[in-house]
Amino acid sequence: MALFSSSTTAKDVLKIFATHARQYPWIILCILLTISLSVIFQLFTPLYYKDLIDTLLKLTPNTQASTIKPLLEILFWIFLTQFGAFIMLRIASFVNAFFQTRVMTDLEQTCFRYLMGHSYQFFLDSFTGSLVRKVNRLTRAFEDISDSFQWQLLPITITTGGILFVLWRKYPWLALTLFAWIILFVLVNYAIAKWKLKYDEPRAAADSVKTGYLADGITNNINIKLFQSDTFEDKGFIKKSEEALKITLLSWNISEINNMVQAFLMLAINIGLFYLAIRLWSQGKFSIGDFVLLETYLLGLFDKLWDFGRVIRNFFSSFADAKEMTEILKMPYDIQDARQAKPLMLTKGKIEFQDVTFTYHKTRPVLKEFNLKIKPHEKVGLVGPSGAGKSTIVKLLFRFYDIDRGRILIDDQNITRVTQHSLREQIALVPQEPMLFHRTLMDNIRYGKRDATDKEVIEAAKKARCHEFIKELPDGYQTFVGERGIKLSGGERQRVAIARAILKDAPILLLDEATSSLDSESEALIQSALHELMKDKTAIAIAHRLSTIMEMDRIVVMDKGQVMDSGTHESLLKKTGIYKTLWEIQAGGFLP
Repeated sequence: MALFSSSTTAKDVLKIFATHARQYPWIILCILLTISLSVIFQLFTPLYYKDLIDTLLKLTPNTQASTIKPLLEILFWIFLTQFGAFIMLRIASFVNAFFQTRVMTDLEQTCFRYLMGHSYQFFLDSFTGSLVRKVNRLTRAFEDISDSFQWQLLPITITTGGILFVLWRKYPWLALTLFAWIILFVLVNYAIAKWKLKYDEPRAAADSVKTGYLADGITNNINIKLFQSDTFEDKGFIKKSEEALKITLLSWNISEINNMVQAFLMLAINIGLFYLAIRLWSQGKFSIGDFVLLETYLLGLFDKLWDFGRVIRNFFSSFADAKEMTEILKMPYDIQDARQAKPLMLTKGKIEFQDVTFTYHKTRPVLKEFNLKIKPHEKVGLVGPSGAGKSTIVKLLFRFYDIDRGRILIDDQNITRVTQHSLREQIALVPQEPMLFHRTLMDNIRYGKRDATDKEVIEAAKKARCHEFIKELPDGYQTFVGERGIKLSGGERQRVAIARAILKDAPILLLDEATSSLDSESEALIQSALHELMKDKTAIAIAHRLSTIMEMDRIVVMDKGQVMDSGTHESLLKKTGIYKTLWEIQAGGFLP
């Protein structure tokens, strides 16, 4: 039965959990067997207490061994059943601890691996905090569902069956009455749980929105301070948290209603069965030990069935929590390798855009019948006003997006027909706003070539002119840079990104405003490094500061998604057009 209004169902959630759990079949069997034996041992204990009470009532106090021997035998069996239940329960607990932590770790790894395969646009459209929360909810849902089944649903089933079997053998009417009551109890709990589910889904969604807003505020705390938006953002978070509070409170109140109904039903059956028992006792068909047995069984059953209501609610609640991440795991990748895609065989480094048309979200045209040929080892600068499509060229070369029409070729190979891994392996990028890991500087630079030696990392850092500031840090190359590299200045992050690209040494190099965060002195320092880096490479440099691309082999002027002109710096200055206008504006005072 579908639990969710969307295409994601409980079956989808259980399928993901089962796929990971069934890798450990013997462990699952051990857990189920030991828990079952523990419950069965516990079912025998009240029977021996019944015999103990009935035997005590038949005997008179006497210290002779013949008198107390049957009592001691019964006591021995009580000890044996309780000790057996204890041992089985402890074994199950230790084995289950390994099982659940292992499967939860596997789920986290699956989520991480699958998330990393999603497209560039997917992450643009998603809050980091919400994605993390969804992963955590999925693993927690597995723990909750697994706990509910192993420690509650399985014991409930065995306990209920065992009690009904014992009562049926001696008192069929008591067994039938209790059986009818159990069916009513289960149906009532199921109905209330389904009612509650309607609010569990929006509760989970509201919680994700609240978490995303919180993560967004923390990430942009500098902007909040700069624009004095503390009060504004506080009101926004209060609104989101209050919305989550309302739906959460309603969900909790439904749980309390369920508890109230459960308590009333238990009171009713307890009084009803004891009324029948008293009638049987008055007819001489019910012993004092039977009263002890019945009450012990009822208390044990109530304890288990009280949990049953919670089990159903937890199942539905856990499915609601797991739904969002399950939908992501079901979601096909926007960008996928073609069937039988082959590795990119790069020999020269020629790049060609043939009649490329690309539109963001199918509504925002960027490139229109765009054509551009870049020769092997040619250094090309892309310039033009904002929105001309320059940075889009970079994203399309990496195949972060698929084009609407046309072809992009590298050494005459269509990039949609080669593997994404091999494509990106052949291209190095220095972005306008480099993002660093919260790891050491050594690790961040080595990311360009993960098997590089420390000596190679330091050499790349020297070429990028960042060795000087790194060696001044207290921990040098072992300094942690903070989340997104926040502990470094913009120029320092840029130089680390350049060092990473130098270390990667890919045959195609893309520079997207690579020196935009550098002051004039720093820019001058690394220009020679960039020239060294671009040797024997096909390079594309995007720049608003035209001084950074003056010496490129060719400068391509773009506007409104098309090539408007191309040539050297000198030849373009001789023409009246966009490039000359941009140069005159910058040379008039905006260039350092």
